[in-house]
Amino acid sequence: MKELKDYGLDIIGTMILEEYRDNEVVFTKMREIIDTTLRNCLDSNHIAVTAIESRIKSEESLAGKLLLKGYKYNSLSDLTDIVGARVITFYTEDVDKISALIESKFSIDWQNSVDKRKMHQLNSFGYMSLHYICRIPESIYHNEQMLMLNELRFEIQMRTALQHVWANMYHDIGYKTNIEVPTEYLRTLNRLAGMLELADDEFSRIRRSLSEYRYKVQGLVSDGKFDEVELDGDSYRRYLELNPFERLTNKIAAINQAEIHQASALPFLKVLMRLGFKTLGDIERLKQDYWEAAYQLALFQISGTDIDIVVSTIALQNLLIVFQLKNGYGEQDLAKFFDTLNGESPYNLSRAQRLIQQAKDLPFMNTQK
Repeated sequence: MKELKDYGLDIIGTMILEEYRDNEVVFTKMREIIDTTLRNCLDSNHIAVTAIESRIKSEESLAGKLLLKGYKYNSLSDLTDIVGARVITFYTEDVDKISALIESKFSIDWQNSVDKRKMHQLNSFGYMSLHYICRIPESIYHNEQMLMLNELRFEIQMRTALQHVWANMYHDIGYKTNIEVPTEYLRTLNRLAGMLELADDEFSRIRRSLSEYRYKVQGLVSDGKFDEVELDGDSYRRYLELNPFERLTNKIAAINQAEIHQASALPFLKVLMRLGFKTLGDIERLKQDYWEAAYQLALFQISGTDIDIVVSTIALQNLLIVFQLKNGYGEQDLAKFFDTLNGESPYNLSRAQRLIQQAKDLPFMNTQK
């Protein structure tokens, strides 16, 4: 270990560095508590983040800081960044949510905390984040043998992923302020910073718009206004929550008094969209127009067999099979249908060929839909 005198610090700086060494176990415990508290808090509030980082300032880094700014500090407790944490979010609005949670968990030194986002002027350079200076309250952890743990302050930074990328890239370039940046590069760097800020805002706007859209879809589906709802992943999931094929599935299962094995109908979305279904209303009309034909196909498939288990998706599968059969889709189309649902296999083509041949004699193929 390097001798303290070798750092070239003054008496106060050397004392601070010695105090740092004496409290290494405290810093380690602080980091553990901070990290655990942050993760538990975010998990319990269902807030997803890109990363939670924490670190203890190294002795060399601390010595370098004391060499440059040692005049500002009289003791270790004057330093606020020996232990630090950073929460990196997906969206700008999540920074405010997380800051509120941090305020509820830790004691905040408001005088020394900084919201650099509010300092971001139109002509300024760089990406800003929210910095809180905190203490660990005794309500979270207290140990009579480690009193410094509740006295020492630490820093938590909160920023978005794009802000984090910018900060790291800018740090790598090696400039700390726009004053230091050569004029020939400053305009380009400012443009890039503006683009990232715009991207952050747009991601948040899209998130809000999607949330509003999902709420609207939920209301339309609940009200049965299916023709007004475009078919997509969100609307299809909402539709499936209504169990729209349950009655036909139960009727098919009753042919052999079969047990129904639950399976996801989500893979059928790709098939529905490939076949030209545009709205939830199109699926509703599929049920109405092909209900009896789908049941006839099930009678052919199941009656006279000892099948005693059917999957819950059999109704939708049969509806789509008869839709294709009655609308002139060929064996390649049916084979692709089975490939999509069950995985690609040479067997699917022969299955499609056999099904088309057998269906010719079924009642629904000899009537208008």
